[in-house]
Amino acid sequence: MLKLAILFAIISVIAGIFGFTGISAGAAGIAKILFFIAIALFVIFIALAFMAGSLIL
Repeated sequence: MLKLAILFAIISVIAGIFGFTGISAGAAGIAKILFFIAIALFVIFIALAFMAGSLIL
């Protein structure tokens, strides 16, 4: 998921350099959404790992 966010961020930068502002804004929006989803999943999995570790001990 984070790889897709980076990919869309790169697409946004390249589109911005060439003057395609609509495509650049769209790709930046998608990259931002994917980044926050990846961060949320990371936090959820870290919390689950700590809970699973505390149940075993």
